[in-house]
Amino acid sequence: MNMTDINKNDINKNSKVLILFSGGQDSATCLAWALEKYDHVETIGFDYGQRHTIEMQCRKNVLRDVRAQFPEWAARLGEDHVLDLSVLGKISKTSLTRDMDIVMDQKGLPNTFVPGRNLIFLNFAAALGFRRGIHTIIAGMCEADFSGYPDCRKETLDATMKSISLGMDTRFTLETPLMYLSKAGAWDLAEQLGGTKLVDLIVTTSHTCYLGERGELYAWGYGCETCPACELRAKGWYEYVATSEKHKSI
Repeated sequence: MNMTDINKNDINKNSKVLILFSGGQDSATCLAWALEKYDHVETIGFDYGQRHTIEMQCRKNVLRDVRAQFPEWAARLGEDHVLDLSVLGKISKTSLTRDMDIVMDQKGLPNTFVPGRNLIFLNFAAALGFRRGIHTIIAGMCEADFSGYPDCRKETLDATMKSISLGMDTRFTLETPLMYLSKAGAWDLAEQLGGTKLVDLIVTTSHTCYLGERGELYAWGYGCETCPACELRAKGWYEYVATSEKHKSI
Protein backbone atom coordinates (compact mmCIF):
# COMPACT_ATOMS: atom_id res chain seq x y z
CA MET A 1 0.00 0.00 0.00
CA ASN A 2 1.42 3.39 -0.96
CA MET A 3 0.36 6.87 -1.89
CA THR A 4 -0.47 5.79 -5.43
CA ASP A 5 -3.53 4.18 -3.88
CA ILE A 6 -4.74 7.57 -2.64
CA ASN A 7 -5.67 10.44 -4.91
CA LYS A 8 -5.79 13.53 -2.72
CA ASN A 9 -8.34 15.10 -5.07
CA ASP A 10 -10.62 12.09 -4.97
CA ILE A 11 -11.80 11.77 -1.37
CA ASN A 12 -14.63 9.26 -1.01
CA LYS A 13 -17.44 11.75 -0.47
CA ASN A 14 -20.14 10.83 2.03
CA SER A 15 -18.10 7.75 2.98
CA LYS A 16 -17.87 6.75 6.61
CA VAL A 17 -15.31 4.43 8.15
CA LEU A 18 -14.54 3.19 11.63
CA ILE A 19 -10.92 2.55 12.57
CA LEU A 20 -9.63 0.31 15.35
CA PHE A 21 -7.45 2.86 17.08
CA SER A 22 -5.11 1.91 19.92
CA GLY A 23 -2.82 4.93 19.73
CA GLY A 24 0.17 2.86 18.60
CA GLN A 25 2.40 3.40 15.58
CA ASP A 26 0.38 1.17 13.29
CA SER A 27 -3.06 2.52 14.18
CA ALA A 28 -1.79 6.12 14.03
CA THR A 29 -0.48 5.47 10.52
CA CYS A 30 -3.77 3.84 9.53
CA LEU A 31 -5.64 6.81 10.95
CA ALA A 32 -3.71 9.17 8.67
CA TRP A 33 -4.32 6.82 5.72
CA ALA A 34 -8.06 6.81 6.43
CA LEU A 35 -8.23 10.59 6.87
CA GLU A 36 -6.47 11.05 3.54
CA LYS A 37 -8.86 8.69 1.77
CA TYR A 38 -12.27 9.03 3.41
CA ASP A 39 -14.72 11.83 4.06
CA HIS A 40 -15.65 10.87 7.63
CA VAL A 41 -13.54 8.81 10.03
CA GLU A 42 -14.60 7.65 13.49
CA THR A 43 -12.28 5.88 15.92
CA ILE A 44 -12.88 3.07 18.36
CA GLY A 45 -10.68 1.95 21.24
CA PHE A 46 -10.98 -0.90 23.71
CA ASP A 47 -10.22 -0.95 27.41
CA TYR A 48 -9.65 -4.69 27.78
CA GLY A 49 -7.85 -4.78 31.09
CA GLN A 50 -4.37 -3.92 29.83
CA ARG A 51 -1.71 -4.11 32.55
CA HIS A 52 -0.92 -0.44 31.99
CA THR A 53 -3.11 2.55 31.12
CA ILE A 54 -0.52 4.40 29.04
CA GLU A 55 -2.04 3.12 25.82
CA MET A 56 -5.46 4.60 26.57
CA GLN A 57 -3.96 8.01 27.36
CA CYS A 58 -1.68 8.05 24.33
CA ARG A 59 -4.56 7.40 21.95
CA LYS A 60 -6.22 10.58 23.25
CA ASN A 61 -2.98 12.48 22.73
CA VAL A 62 -2.57 11.26 19.16
CA LEU A 63 -6.14 12.29 18.31
CA ARG A 64 -5.58 15.68 19.94
CA ASP A 65 -2.35 16.33 18.03
CA VAL A 66 -3.76 15.15 14.70
CA ARG A 67 -6.63 17.60 15.09
CA ALA A 68 -4.25 20.43 16.03
CA GLN A 69 -1.50 19.83 13.48
CA PHE A 70 -3.53 18.69 10.47
CA PRO A 71 -6.56 20.97 10.08
CA GLU A 72 -7.42 19.44 6.71
CA TRP A 73 -7.82 16.09 8.47
CA ALA A 74 -9.48 17.49 11.57
CA ALA A 75 -12.57 18.34 9.54
CA ARG A 76 -12.97 14.66 8.65
CA LEU A 77 -12.17 13.23 12.08
CA GLY A 78 -15.41 12.32 13.81
CA GLU A 79 -16.41 10.84 17.13
CA ASP A 80 -14.14 8.66 19.25
CA HIS A 81 -15.68 5.63 20.94
CA VAL A 82 -14.17 3.66 23.82
CA LEU A 83 -15.69 0.32 24.80
CA ASP A 84 -15.20 -1.49 28.10
CA LEU A 85 -14.03 -5.02 27.33
CA SER A 86 -12.36 -5.61 30.68
CA VAL A 87 -13.81 -9.11 30.78
CA LEU A 88 -11.23 -10.04 28.12
CA GLY A 89 -8.43 -9.19 30.52
CA LYS A 90 -10.07 -11.21 33.25
CA ILE A 91 -10.21 -14.39 31.21
CA SER A 92 -6.81 -13.93 29.50
CA LYS A 93 -3.63 -15.03 31.19
CA THR A 94 -1.11 -13.09 29.12
CA SER A 95 1.75 -10.69 29.73
CA LEU A 96 -0.39 -7.86 28.36
CA THR A 97 -3.13 -8.42 30.92
CA ARG A 98 -1.16 -9.81 33.88
CA ASP A 99 2.09 -8.90 35.63
CA MET A 100 4.16 -11.60 33.91
CA ASP A 101 7.46 -11.79 32.08
CA ILE A 102 7.29 -11.97 28.29
CA VAL A 103 8.18 -15.50 27.19
CA MET A 104 7.55 -17.80 24.23
CA ASP A 105 5.16 -20.74 24.49
CA GLN A 106 5.60 -24.24 23.05
CA LYS A 107 4.08 -23.14 19.73
CA GLY A 108 6.55 -20.29 19.37
CA LEU A 109 4.02 -17.61 20.23
CA PRO A 110 4.92 -14.88 22.72
CA ASN A 111 2.61 -14.71 25.71
CA THR A 112 1.75 -11.19 24.62
CA PHE A 113 -0.82 -12.90 22.39
CA VAL A 114 -4.30 -12.26 23.80
CA PRO A 115 -6.48 -15.10 22.43
CA GLY A 116 -9.46 -13.86 20.45
CA ARG A 117 -8.60 -10.17 20.86
CA ASN A 118 -8.77 -9.09 17.23
CA LEU A 119 -11.79 -11.29 16.59
CA ILE A 120 -13.62 -9.70 19.51
CA PHE A 121 -12.53 -6.20 18.51
CA LEU A 122 -13.86 -6.65 14.99
CA ASN A 123 -17.21 -8.00 16.20
CA PHE A 124 -17.73 -5.11 18.59
CA ALA A 125 -16.59 -2.58 15.99
CA ALA A 126 -19.07 -4.01 13.50
CA ALA A 127 -21.86 -3.91 16.10
CA LEU A 128 -21.14 -0.24 16.72
CA GLY A 129 -20.81 0.42 12.99
CA PHE A 130 -24.15 -1.29 12.35
CA ARG A 131 -25.85 1.19 14.67
CA ARG A 132 -24.06 4.18 13.20
CA GLY A 133 -24.43 3.20 9.56
CA ILE A 134 -20.72 2.52 9.09
CA HIS A 135 -19.87 -0.65 7.21
CA THR A 136 -16.16 -0.22 6.48
CA ILE A 137 -13.67 -0.99 9.23
CA ILE A 138 -9.98 -0.12 9.09
CA ALA A 139 -7.34 -1.84 11.20
CA GLY A 140 -3.56 -2.09 11.44
CA MET A 141 -3.05 -5.85 11.31
CA CYS A 142 0.07 -6.92 9.44
CA GLU A 143 1.50 -10.21 8.17
CA ALA A 144 5.00 -8.86 7.50
CA ASP A 145 6.69 -7.57 10.66
CA PHE A 146 4.65 -8.91 13.56
CA SER A 147 4.89 -11.38 16.42
CA GLY A 148 3.20 -14.27 14.65
CA TYR A 149 -0.28 -13.70 16.08
CA PRO A 150 -2.75 -15.97 14.25
CA ASP A 151 -5.51 -13.35 14.46
CA CYS A 152 -3.41 -10.96 12.33
CA ARG A 153 -3.41 -13.27 9.31
CA LYS A 154 -5.44 -12.18 6.30
CA GLU A 155 -7.07 -15.61 6.13
CA THR A 156 -8.34 -15.22 9.70
CA LEU A 157 -9.56 -11.68 9.10
CA ASP A 158 -11.35 -12.57 5.85
CA ALA A 159 -13.18 -15.41 7.58
CA THR A 160 -14.12 -13.17 10.49
CA MET A 161 -15.55 -10.46 8.24
CA LYS A 162 -17.51 -13.03 6.25
CA SER A 163 -19.04 -14.33 9.48
CA ILE A 164 -19.85 -10.81 10.66
CA SER A 165 -21.49 -9.91 7.36
CA LEU A 166 -23.59 -13.06 7.38
CA GLY A 167 -24.54 -12.71 11.03
CA MET A 168 -25.68 -9.09 10.64
CA ASP A 169 -27.11 -9.55 7.15
CA THR A 170 -25.08 -6.50 6.13
CA ARG A 171 -21.93 -6.40 4.04
CA PHE A 172 -19.00 -5.25 6.15
CA THR A 173 -15.55 -4.74 4.66
CA LEU A 174 -12.17 -4.57 6.37
CA GLU A 175 -9.26 -2.55 5.04
CA THR A 176 -5.76 -3.26 6.36
CA PRO A 177 -3.33 -0.75 4.79
CA LEU A 178 -0.31 -2.27 6.55
CA MET A 179 -1.03 -5.93 5.84
CA TYR A 180 2.00 -6.51 3.62
CA LEU A 181 4.26 -3.68 4.81
CA SER A 182 7.32 -4.05 6.98
CA LYS A 183 7.71 -1.72 9.95
CA ALA A 184 10.11 0.31 7.83
CA GLY A 185 7.41 0.47 5.19
CA ALA A 186 4.94 1.73 7.80
CA TRP A 187 7.28 4.56 8.75
CA ASP A 188 7.71 5.40 5.08
CA LEU A 189 3.95 5.40 4.52
CA ALA A 190 3.52 7.82 7.42
CA GLU A 191 6.02 10.18 5.82
CA GLN A 192 4.24 9.98 2.47
CA LEU A 193 0.92 10.74 4.15
CA GLY A 194 1.89 13.58 6.48
CA GLY A 195 5.55 14.36 5.96
CA THR A 196 8.06 14.60 8.77
CA LYS A 197 5.41 16.34 10.88
CA LEU A 198 3.37 13.14 11.04
CA VAL A 199 6.48 10.99 11.58
CA ASP A 200 7.49 13.22 14.51
CA LEU A 201 3.97 13.02 15.93
CA ILE A 202 4.06 9.23 15.82
CA VAL A 203 7.54 9.13 17.37
CA THR A 204 6.68 11.38 20.30
CA THR A 205 2.99 10.72 20.93
CA SER A 206 2.08 7.16 19.93
CA HIS A 207 2.77 4.19 22.18
CA THR A 208 3.84 0.65 21.30
CA CYS A 209 5.86 -0.71 24.25
CA TYR A 210 4.26 -3.75 25.87
CA LEU A 211 5.62 -2.71 29.27
CA GLY A 212 4.14 0.76 29.15
CA GLU A 213 7.53 2.47 29.41
CA ARG A 214 7.44 6.23 28.72
CA GLY A 215 10.66 7.27 30.44
CA GLU A 216 13.30 7.85 27.75
CA LEU A 217 12.60 9.13 24.25
CA TYR A 218 14.63 7.29 21.61
CA ALA A 219 14.86 8.17 17.92
CA TRP A 220 11.93 5.82 17.24
CA GLY A 221 9.82 6.79 20.27
CA TYR A 222 9.33 5.90 23.92
CA GLY A 223 9.79 2.34 25.13
CA CYS A 224 11.76 -0.24 27.06
CA GLU A 225 13.93 -1.21 24.04
CA THR A 226 13.69 -4.93 24.85
CA CYS A 227 10.07 -6.11 24.46
CA PRO A 228 9.06 -7.53 21.03
CA ALA A 229 7.03 -4.42 20.17
CA CYS A 230 9.92 -2.07 20.88
CA GLU A 231 12.38 -4.25 19.00
CA LEU A 232 10.15 -4.30 15.91
CA ARG A 233 9.50 -0.58 16.06
CA ALA A 234 13.17 0.32 16.51
CA LYS A 235 14.35 -2.12 13.82
CA GLY A 236 11.82 -0.69 11.38
CA TRP A 237 12.85 2.87 12.23
CA TYR A 238 16.53 2.33 11.53
CA GLU A 239 15.76 0.50 8.28
CA TYR A 240 13.47 3.39 7.27
CA VAL A 241 16.16 5.97 8.10
CA ALA A 242 18.83 4.04 6.22
CA THR A 243 16.61 3.79 3.14
CA SER A 244 15.71 7.49 3.32
CA GLU A 245 19.39 8.49 3.53
CA LYS A 246 20.21 6.20 0.62
CA HIS A 247 17.55 7.89 -1.52
CA LYS A 248 18.82 11.34 -0.58
CA SER A 249 22.34 10.43 -1.70
CA ILE A 250 21.20 9.35 -5.16
